[in-house]
Amino acid sequence: MTVTRMAMSSFTKTLLARLPELAGREVVIVGDSGVDEYTLGQVRRISPEAPVPVVEVEKEESRLGLAANVAQNVSGLGGVPRLVSVVGDDKGAVQLRELLLAAKVPVDHLVVDGSRPTTRKLRVMVQNHHIVRVDYEQRKFLAPNVEALVLAKIENALASPKCVALIIQDYAKGVISESLVGKAVALAKKRGVKVLADPYRSTPLATYQGVEVMTPNHDESIALSGIGADELRASDQTLNEIGRRLMDGVQSKQMVITRGKDGMRIFENGEVIDLPTNARQVFDVTGAGDTVIAALALAWGSGLSLVESCALANFAAGIVVGKIGCVPCTLPELKEKLVQD
Repeated sequence: MTVTRMAMSSFTKTLLARLPELAGREVVIVGDSGVDEYTLGQVRRISPEAPVPVVEVEKEESRLGLAANVAQNVSGLGGVPRLVSVVGDDKGAVQLRELLLAAKVPVDHLVVDGSRPTTRKLRVMVQNHHIVRVDYEQRKFLAPNVEALVLAKIENALASPKCVALIIQDYAKGVISESLVGKAVALAKKRGVKVLADPYRSTPLATYQGVEVMTPNHDESIALSGIGADELRASDQTLNEIGRRLMDGVQSKQMVITRGKDGMRIFENGEVIDLPTNARQVFDVTGAGDTVIAALALAWGSGLSLVESCALANFAAGIVVGKIGCVPCTLPELKEKLVQD
């Protein structure tokens, strides 16, 4: 079933009426976090030291990235994020905490691991064009004692009676492992908390077993499904087969595949539903997936249906792709968007 744009407008009244229900709901986000740094300037000459451009710096910015961006989206939409992540004992951790607090994201569930750096991604840009990206990070699984501390933080966050959802946010930097996910999922389900995952394309699908909904994009869904090149065809039936494989792989009856300009495909209890995109202008898709899972988890956990929650997430994503970089969707923006549509 395809939901037409005209039919989408019927969602807006329901979504507008139910937006207040999102306020104060707690969402636990578990995953790799970091800081996105931007150095912006102009190039007017080539270096005399080497054949490389000299960037004359005009502006520097720091923003929340990875799972921290998911957390600030939850906060921006009126929810209360509980970010469980790992940072180093370094200036990057100080910077990350400052940015989180500015975004009204509590920092009391961060675990310090002095053996690894806080993830930072420095982008040098000229007129919105990347010149180079410098990554400060370490890609390795957590030591058993550190993972135990992370699990304790998860259990503490899930114990709140206001907690409605758990998000597994994977960027394959080491926080997310099959053992951690299995234990976290068991804790969440014991408390009746919705469990969602934003998977990483090269992580084994079995890692996410037990989650109720995943939100891979089209390319990630293909990689995760293990579908071979000889089976891959650009058709609805192929995408449906991919969805089926993903649901079988994690033992779930629901799945959401985000499809960029083609919107979303929702699989729920044997039914397939297509939602069109709500983006009017697309400047940068960076962070759109973070916004989708934040809005989806907050809405679904607050009692909206999966389709209604996806519609809300679609509207929110349509806002952030009109911005540059990892910038969250805020509740006033979302209200305005719903009113306009």
